[in-house]
Amino acid sequence: MPKIEMYRDALFGYIGRTMPESELESLLEAAKGEIDESADADGVMKIELNDTNRPDLWSTAGLGRQLRVYLGGSMPRYDFFSRDADARDPGTRRVVVDPALEHVRPYIAAFAVTGKPLDDASLKDLIQSQEKLCTNFGQRRKSIAMGVYRTGLMTFPVRYQAVDPVATRFTPLGMERELNLNQIIAEHPKGVEYGPIVADFAKMPFLTDANGEVLSFPPVINSARVGAVEEGDQDLFVELTGTDLESLLLACAIVACDLADAGHTVLPVAVEYPYDTPLGRTVVCPYAFQQPLIAELSAIGRILGEKITADSAVTALHRMGVTATESSTGQTIDVQPPEYRNDYLHQVDVAEDVIIGRGMRTFAPEMPTDFTVGRLTEAERFGRTVIGTLVGMGYLEMIFPYLGSGRDFIEKLRPVPIGDPWEGVDQRPVKLANPMSESYEYVRNSSLPFLLNAESVSAHAAYPHRIFEVGKIARFDDADNHGVRTVDALCFVAADADAGFTAISGDLSVLFYYLSREYRVEESDDPRFIPGRAARVLIGDTVVGVVGELHPQVLENFGITVPVTCCDLDLNAILSG
Repeated sequence: MPKIEMYRDALFGYIGRTMPESELESLLEAAKGEIDESADADGVMKIELNDTNRPDLWSTAGLGRQLRVYLGGSMPRYDFFSRDADARDPGTRRVVVDPALEHVRPYIAAFAVTGKPLDDASLKDLIQSQEKLCTNFGQRRKSIAMGVYRTGLMTFPVRYQAVDPVATRFTPLGMERELNLNQIIAEHPKGVEYGPIVADFAKMPFLTDANGEVLSFPPVINSARVGAVEEGDQDLFVELTGTDLESLLLACAIVACDLADAGHTVLPVAVEYPYDTPLGRTVVCPYAFQQPLIAELSAIGRILGEKITADSAVTALHRMGVTATESSTGQTIDVQPPEYRNDYLHQVDVAEDVIIGRGMRTFAPEMPTDFTVGRLTEAERFGRTVIGTLVGMGYLEMIFPYLGSGRDFIEKLRPVPIGDPWEGVDQRPVKLANPMSESYEYVRNSSLPFLLNAESVSAHAAYPHRIFEVGKIARFDDADNHGVRTVDALCFVAADADAGFTAISGDLSVLFYYLSREYRVEESDDPRFIPGRAARVLIGDTVVGVVGELHPQVLENFGITVPVTCCDLDLNAILSG
């Protein structure tokens, strides 16, 4: 969950009043937050936010705005947003996009600010917002990268280009010599970290002003001159590049609103595309793309467990910074999310804000009216039998999360062909549509990557190592209504200098003996395993898993230096077999 640092006095300034820490702790419930560390001698405190759907709260200004409105402060109004039929005049402030970027890093959003000089607190908060939005919300700059520049050192229009990485040179921030883009990727710390995002493209994204003055090499690093923003700067240009226009516009809106709340004047910038985008070929930013939502009062009442009037719902939503009005019928409310929020997908989201805005403690607790006797499902009982059997065989049980990275789930395992060894099933892991980071990008399709990661850090422990997990995994299945089914699965591995197919197949035989199941094996060409030392496990004609010795390349990818054997089984298929 996001954890942000802020000056306590700056937060109180945005809230509009001071308060003791105990009162602030209680108030933070309105933002699903809590104090992680109290203010130190410099007045810096840390707050942890328990909602990843509200990136607008990941800054002092954004959090202060929410708490101020919740306490009864006026709802903010921002007059610098463009809408479908109402584009603000950007004047000469334009960004011209190169046609070659359409299949590289196609989108950019931008705006300018003037007026109030940056002080120490606002500069640190801007840098933190940039880091949180690009790392957490922007998938470590893959889908969102942000740069801030000194407008006084540049001339509009800005040119967003695709350039040759060898011929293009500039001095990056943090260095004193010119490098070409390939050298920056290889030598600069930020290049090593973020360069792989664009390293495979023949031409790479590049930002310059009208006179060729370099702004940045997105998403990697700013220039050492225009991109070195300091305390006291007041005329700034902010740009965000990426692969998803809606996410960019949301992040752009969040930063613009934060700077406006800090006392800066936000100036629109027109982005001119040579190709079609979801919003046309010219987008004037900041742009408000949020659509109104109609919520039924009866549905909100069912969700909350009591009848909700239109007045109480509208009042509660106003405390959350959301504009709402009662419809002419009195049966629904018309809800307009603010420009800096994009988490209203369903009227359930409206109900959630009504709960928080009204106050959770205002809902009277109720005892359940239906009393039932709980019992374990057959699958749960079967899973417990499996766990007991494996523990009796000398294996140590592990518990891992459900989400992981494509690097662990795909690349390190020498990608498995579709349908092998699970016949009729697409074995690719399920990718999330909008993951918060690359580390949690996929839903696991096996516990094997986690078990191998655990083994890779256990070389100091005496061998043999025998570990397992019984847990849920997800697999594509066209026969399922959702295209994906959840499976109860078992994966166990054994690591030792003498680990081999004979030993692991013996453990498999013992397991099936105690489960009272008959099985057979046939040769498998699963690339995760050594050829000729892997087998499909079948019950009748149904493939229920795979067993064998892992390929040396897989072990090397995970940093393991001893032989490892593995057995991966579908417990649901075994139970029904």
